[in-house]
Amino acid sequence: MRLYNTKLDTMKNAPPNILPRYALALLLAVNLLNYIDRQVLYAVFPLIKSDLGISDTALGLLGSSFMVCYMVVAPFFGWLGDRGSRTRLAASGLAIWSVATAAAGFSPGYKTLLAARTAVGIGEASFGTVSPGLLSDYFPKERRGRVLAWFYLAIPVGSALGYLLGGLLGQAFGWHVAFLAVGAPGLLLVLPVWRLREPAANAGDGKDQHRDYRALWHNRTYILNTLAMAAMTFALGGLAQWFPTFLYRMHGLDVARGNTLFGAITVVTGIAGTLTGGWLGDRFRGKGGKGYLIVSGIGLLVGAPVAALAIVAGSTVTCLTAVGVAEFCLFLNTGPLNTVIANVSRQSARSMAFAVNIFFIHALGDAISPAILGWLSDLWGLRHAMMIAPVAIVLSALFCFACSVFVAADAAKTGE
Repeated sequence: MRLYNTKLDTMKNAPPNILPRYALALLLAVNLLNYIDRQVLYAVFPLIKSDLGISDTALGLLGSSFMVCYMVVAPFFGWLGDRGSRTRLAASGLAIWSVATAAAGFSPGYKTLLAARTAVGIGEASFGTVSPGLLSDYFPKERRGRVLAWFYLAIPVGSALGYLLGGLLGQAFGWHVAFLAVGAPGLLLVLPVWRLREPAANAGDGKDQHRDYRALWHNRTYILNTLAMAAMTFALGGLAQWFPTFLYRMHGLDVARGNTLFGAITVVTGIAGTLTGGWLGDRFRGKGGKGYLIVSGIGLLVGAPVAALAIVAGSTVTCLTAVGVAEFCLFLNTGPLNTVIANVSRQSARSMAFAVNIFFIHALGDAISPAILGWLSDLWGLRHAMMIAPVAIVLSALFCFACSVFVAADAAKTGE
């Protein structure tokens, strides 16, 4: 333990050129656990439904309850992050969601499982609101697209690992074991995150900070970018939570095989799409970062019809090929759209900027889409219900193109 603490102290006082890379590696590792713990639920949907005997609406509510909690508490953590230690908030969030995920493994019934998954939202909101802004402050503006692309690799990789681990462990040992196995490892990283040094003074306070908060509501780029992300999150949240079940019902794949295939596709296309989007965004960022929005808009426009093909295809091979192409196109926007938030918000209000963004993209997105898709599935069948996702993706692309008109002027107001 003494040697372990010595290493932590060394990194806490690391030279400036080493600290950013260490912070990126550490926060990426935590974000991987974030998405593993988030997505493992959806891998075991069929097992939970069979064991507890619940409807698709109730099943979808397990995902929606997490998102409702996540978005409601995010502004509070954003306010704390702009006034205090972001690293300690991130570490506390990691501890909370790891314990809550493991606790889901002890749930004897639906109500306790619902409560545990809701509690996961508290921890992940604490980490999710402060970590992108914290990481952005370690690096110069012209590198943020690539840096945040690396950070958000956790979405495809962590999600895929969540599907893979959930499918394999759930199939072999039951869904309770799946939650226990993925929840515990996060506790090992709590102390390293707690001891991570802040990149700069984060002391926004008083009238200036309240002014910066109010400015977000008049920032056209921030508003349109948030609407674009909300529409995309509605689509992707619904697809991510229901697609493994879609493969189980429509293509006859068992839980382990369906999650393994979907997870493998998500890893490959997610890594390729996220890194490509970050590189393209930085490469063609243009004046004020317009290129980030153009790259995102084009990716979304191309991805929408391919996603529709994946849903309507009768062949399993065609379905999986199309979903891979669609995921690549959609993951292009991950780094660019989050970079836009960092670039058009002042440092003193950056945690709140991400927090408010989190609130609205989930309130209008995946806090409601899993339950809506579950309800529509009970009415029309799952295939028809999922066709609302490509429509939302097209809407997201239109918001990106509209946003690109204002980004240069709004980015100039940050003073960076």
